[in-house]
Amino acid sequence: MTSNPLSSDFSYKKYSLEQLDNWVNDAVNCEDLTPQDIYDTIVKCVDESVEYHKKYLTKSVELLSLLKGNRPVDYVDLNVDEKDWEDFWEDSEAVSKHYTEEQLNAMCEQAERDEKERRREYNLREAEYYTKRAELDSLYEEIKKAGGYEWTPEV
Repeated sequence: MTSNPLSSDFSYKKYSLEQLDNWVNDAVNCEDLTPQDIYDTIVKCVDESVEYHKKYLTKSVELLSLLKGNRPVDYVDLNVDEKDWEDFWEDSEAVSKHYTEEQLNAMCEQAERDEKERRREYNLREAEYYTKRAELDSLYEEIKKAGGYEWTPEV
C-alpha cells in the first residue's frame, strides 16, 4: 500500500522510501536499461545535490560573513571553485574564526528544514495531480461504459 500525502498519519520518510522503491523497481525491470545506466543516474543525482547545496552554502556563508563584518568579500567573483571549497574546509581555523559549532549546525539544520518543506510541497502538488488524473480517468471510463462518448479525428 502506498502512503497517501493527504492522510493524517502520513510519514514523509516512508513515502519517500516507497517512491524510491518504485523507481528502482521500474528501472531494474526496464529492458532497455543496464545496471551501469541505473548506477550512473543515481551517482549523477547525488552529485547534483552536493553541487546544489555546496553552491548555496558557500554563498550563504560569504553573505553572513559580510553581514557580520568578519572579512572582505571579493565582489567581482563570488563563485568559489572546488579548490577554494576544499581549502576552506581543510582550514579548521577559518571555520572556527567565523562561526561556532552551534551556528554551523543551526545553518545546516535550517537548510535541511527548508529543503524538506520544498519536497513536501512538491509531493503534495504531485499527489494532487495524480488525484485529479485518477478522477478524470474514472470519469472518462464511466462515460465510455455508458456509451456516451466517442471521438473520431477529423480527416
